[in-house]
Amino acid sequence: MDKLDFKNFGLSKEILKALQKLGYEKPSEVQEKTIPFAIEGKDIIVKSQTGSGKTAAFAIPICEKVELEEKKPQVLVLTPTRELALQVNEDISNIGRFKRIRCTAVFGKEPVHIQKRQLKQRIHVIVGTPGRTLDHIDRGNIELKEIKYLIIDEADKMLNMGFIDQVEAVINKLPANRVTMLFSATMSDEIERLCDRYMINPSKIELNTKNITVEKIEQVYYEIEHKKKFTLLNKIIYTERPDSCIVFCNTKDAVDNLTDKMKNKGYSCISLHGGMEQKDRLDAIKSFKRGEGQFLIATDVAARGIHVEDITHVINYDIPMEKESYVHRIGRTGRAGNKGKAVSFVTPYESRFLNEIEEYVNYKIPKKEIPSEEEVESGKKIFKTKAKVRQKPKNEKDIELNKDITKLHINAGKKKKIRPGDIVGAIVNIQGICADDIGIIDVQDNFSYVDILNKKGDKVFKALQNTTIKKKKVKIQKAKK
Repeated sequence: MDKLDFKNFGLSKEILKALQKLGYEKPSEVQEKTIPFAIEGKDIIVKSQTGSGKTAAFAIPICEKVELEEKKPQVLVLTPTRELALQVNEDISNIGRFKRIRCTAVFGKEPVHIQKRQLKQRIHVIVGTPGRTLDHIDRGNIELKEIKYLIIDEADKMLNMGFIDQVEAVINKLPANRVTMLFSATMSDEIERLCDRYMINPSKIELNTKNITVEKIEQVYYEIEHKKKFTLLNKIIYTERPDSCIVFCNTKDAVDNLTDKMKNKGYSCISLHGGMEQKDRLDAIKSFKRGEGQFLIATDVAARGIHVEDITHVINYDIPMEKESYVHRIGRTGRAGNKGKAVSFVTPYESRFLNEIEEYVNYKIPKKEIPSEEEVESGKKIFKTKAKVRQKPKNEKDIELNKDITKLHINAGKKKKIRPGDIVGAIVNIQGICADDIGIIDVQDNFSYVDILNKKGDKVFKALQNTTIKKKKVKIQKAKK
């Protein structure tokens, strides 16, 4: 039997258009099994590892089911980390772009007033970390009456980080008549209890992803003394010659120390850990996604929420203390149908952590011999030659999606009594432009943004230079994307 196509789910042309431009070709297994239940409005429990395509498994059906004209939020997605909240927010925004679905992310370490201003707009989907989401609810910034879908993403991580009480506090404030979807890599007794308490006859979907991980990701380990790790890392880099690699450490100090050492050796690398300012963390992720660094040196903050499709290698410079972290770390490679390789450094006194990981993934990870000097020298020459060739920047996933969209900046907003309808009225009066050519409109206090679709941005931009909006002369510019 041929694999299902996204068209088989009865999705709207706007969603199908976005999926096609984002490069989604065929549904992954988790998407194939989840989307029909979600579209039918059934509660779902999905046990699935990272890299399986689970974000799109809930993003596609909620974008399909959202009622565009409803002013209050209809979907709440809870995620354990800021990075994952931003990634999910981006994915939902991209999938819902042509349907004009508005999504916003709320999380800690960003001023509440900025998020409050966003929440005052018409927002269809809110993605948030549990603590900040609960804070906004208690402040009255989030209206819950029309919430029809609750998605709990990476429930096991929520539990490990101590957020389950906050998750339950949020759930208890939501309408009872809603669809609940829970996604988790593991199903502990506490998560099972959460499902029993808050879900109604849920459909259970379990993917045997441990075997998939073994098939897609080659896993090896080296036994090495702690003081010799950096020497080994250099040998592995020269013999493996990764195109794009994440090197995981267990602490932020270890990340900073290793980053300094690698930069001193001339490697192109970027660091990422929880001690960095939020803006710096986001900039680091964006830089790595664009291919501006060959190596990302990171703590487990990068093990979830970073979806880069062509990471060739993951190196566990420090073996993780938690077996679940191992699966999430190595799941950064071998994505989107690609093969990957995971290399772990294990000191003699860390063998018990390795044993726990092997038992958890049900796989005996092969031990490798340290490369010989001949192999290293030969590989070093190839690596140095390759490094001289300037790598082309990676295309971000949404580049094809945004190619046909022009974002315009209008220097008038709520304080000049401008409403979205006023902007629409001015644009549809332009010859050859209709409502289908207008995307998301964002009206702030002193300015507004509007997306113009279907390659008609230049035409609208030129026409609006000589047009008034609500009888007011306004300045129009092309916004920086």
